[in-house]
Formats: sequence, structure tokens, C-alpha cells
Amino acid sequence: MTKTATLFRMETTDHICPSGLKALDLLKRNGYTIDDQPLKDRATVDAFKAKHGVKTTPQVFVDGTRIGGFDDLSVFLGTPVAAKDALTYRPVIALFTVAFALAVAITWLSHGTVFTGQTVVWFISVSMVLLGLQKLQDIEKFATMFLNYDLLAQRWVRYGYVYPFIETGAGLLMLAGVLTWLSAPMALIAASIGAVSVFKAVYIDKRELKCACVGGESRVPLGFVSLTENLMMIGMAIWMLTRL
Repeated sequence: MTKTATLFRMETTDHICPSGLKALDLLKRNGYTIDDQPLKDRATVDAFKAKHGVKTTPQVFVDGTRIGGFDDLSVFLGTPVAAKDALTYRPVIALFTVAFALAVAITWLSHGTVFTGQTVVWFISVSMVLLGLQKLQDIEKFATMFLNYDLLAQRWVRYGYVYPFIETGAGLLMLAGVLTWLSAPMALIAASIGAVSVFKAVYIDKRELKCACVGGESRVPLGFVSLTENLMMIGMAIWMLTRL
């Protein structure tokens, strides 16, 4: 049977509603025949809201029954959107995937092959730089979240503002293979403090916290991934110190 839907969405000269376009795409992907009804000006939008007793657009009607906005439509079609504050590992998975791809690309440019022992070094270095960059995007939010669990930051608040520069700087120096006498101890000390802090917060105090590892807007749970990040830095630093 033909599935039909009517979509009312805002499309004025100064604003095209992103949720309306997402709802249109979702309906198309689910095989609906769509009666698309763009609301072209503010007066039309306000009149539509008053008529149907709604506060927002878009609004979707399926076979004459109002479903609601994009989130409601997602639930109706069985593809609910994750809550904005829901915990997820997606950001760190994306970051480490890109870091590994960059390490492989550097290996190819340098050695003409896709993987060597040096690829691991570059992977960790690039990961540190990308993780530091995430923190530097909003250092105030990062420092605030960092205070929830980092033992040094809780004693010296300014450390939360210094840490992203330590991580990024050490990663860049390790990537370039220069000033190892400086970068390796920096990474070793910062990562050791981080590892102890995470282990205490998660495995001893049993606290459920969000990790500041990918910035102050992070929804990544504090735990194994955060500990792994610090252990990677520790391993990298020790390995580089043994090569001095």
C-alpha cells in the first residue's frame, strides 16, 4: 500500500529549518509519498502553529494523523534519535579511526608501505594532537569537567588549563621526533597522573562521570577508554625515553 505523509516545515528567505529537511529525507528513505508544504514566511508559520496548537515546526502528518516533529517521526518509524545527553563512545572511535588513517598515510608517504613499527608511534602521536585539539576548542568547559576527577587539577585548578597544551605539544614533538628529552617526560608525568585519577574515580570510588578526553562537551563515559588514552601516552613516553 502507498504510504502518504504531509510535511509542514519552515522555509523562509532567511531560514531553512534543518529538522524539516531531515524529516523530508527520513520520509523519503522510508518509502513515503510526501506532500511537502513549506511555510514561506513568519506569519504563515505563526498561523500554522496557532491552528494546530503546536510550538515548533516541522510537523508531520501521516494519513491525516499528526505525528509531530523530527524526533517524534524518528520514534514513529522505529529509528529514534539518541538523547542529546546520552553517553556514547562514538567521538573517541571516530577520533582514533582518523588518527590511525593519518598514521597509515604518513607511513605510506615516508616508507611506501601501509604499516611499520613507526606507524604505531605516529598513531599515538596523532591521537594526542587530535585529543588536545578537542580540548582546546573550549578550554574553559574542558577545565571545568576535568576538575570532576583529575587529582592534580583538584589541588591546582590552573592545571586544567595547562593540560591541553601539554598533550598537544608533546604529541607534535613526538610526531616530529624532536626534543624527546622534553616531550617524553611531559607526556609521562601528565599521563601517569591521568591514569591514577581515572582509576581512582572509576574503579575505587565507583563514580559515574563523563570523560573530558574529547573536550568539555564530551558524552564519553569515564572509564576504560580514558584509562587507555593515558596508558598509550605512558607507553609512548617510556619507549621514546629508552631510545635517547
